[in-house]
Amino acid sequence: MSVYELIQRLPDVAGLRRVSRALAVLDLVLNDDEDMLNFFSFDARWSETEEAALMRDGSGNEYSIVFSPDGVFAYGFDHESPMSPWVNGQRSWPGLLDGVPEVFHSARDEPAWRCGPVEDVARDGADWLFEVIADGRPEAYLTFAEDYYEVALDLDAVRHAYALMPLTEYVVTSLNPRRRLTDLAERIAEIGYPRS
Repeated sequence: MSVYELIQRLPDVAGLRRVSRALAVLDLVLNDDEDMLNFFSFDARWSETEEAALMRDGSGNEYSIVFSPDGVFAYGFDHESPMSPWVNGQRSWPGLLDGVPEVFHSARDEPAWRCGPVEDVARDGADWLFEVIADGRPEAYLTFAEDYYEVALDLDAVRHAYALMPLTEYVVTSLNPRRRLTDLAERIAEIGYPRS
C-alpha cells in the first residue's frame, strides 16, 4: 500500500482518534514490562491544543499523528525504506513534505490526509507502518497483539476498548491477569480514554 492508498483507507478524524486511543489503552494493559516502550501510545496532553498518537516498534520505525484544532498531521518513518533519509544523505525524499500547510510546519520539522507529490510511492513503508490503524477493526489489533505479545486474547475485551467503553477490572484482567485497573488509572487519564 502506498501513501496514496493509505490516505484512502484511513478513517475520518474522529474514527482515527478513537482507534488511536483504543490501541494505546490496549498496549498499556498488555505491556507490563516497565523497561519496554508501548508499541502504541496516545498523549491527550501533547500540548495545550494538541493530542498525539504514536507508534514506536523499538527498531527505529515509528509514526506520529498530531491532532490539532487546525486538522491532523501524520508522519511515518520506516528506517529500512529506500526512501529513508538514512539512505538519502539525511535528506527527505523529493516531494514528501511539499504542500504541508504552514500550520503544521512545527510538526513537520520534528524528527488532513494528503501528502506532497512524492515519487516512487510503492517503496514508502506506509503499508505496514499504519496497517493496524488503517484497518480500524478490533480483529486487526487482535492479530497484531497475539503475534507481538505472544498471547491469546479475548476479542470481546479488544472490542470493548475499541468502543471506548470505560475499562472494568474484568476487561483488564481478561487481557492481562497481571494488571489491575487501579494501577493504570493515571496512565489511562493521560491517554484521554473514558473512565466511569
